[in-house]
Amino acid sequence: MSTIPAAEALLLAELITPTAQGIASRVLAKSGGGNLTLFAFDAGQGLSEHSTPYDALVLVLEGELTLTIGGAPVKATPGTVVRMPAGVPHAVDAPVAARMLLLMFKEPKA
Repeated sequence: MSTIPAAEALLLAELITPTAQGIASRVLAKSGGGNLTLFAFDAGQGLSEHSTPYDALVLVLEGELTLTIGGAPVKATPGTVVRMPAGVPHAVDAPVAARMLLLMFKEPKA
């Protein structure tokens, strides 16, 4: 998996190419403690319900997302952050084209 270069200012909009009628993603940073992934969703796209063993934060950069967390819808717009708790089913829907950063926190292994 690729990560971004160190000590360089990069424009988020240039780090990913949106896919028509699809979803694009790029891992920006990855370590044993977690990872940071940039996503671009075309309108009408999303991620089906799933759960992970880790807490995650969604930071919306552009557009609008509906996050369904434990069955409850949460509208997220640019400048908002939403925590998705570990073990709770969640889904992502993009009614309009959107970009988000996903920060996943992994517990260090003993």
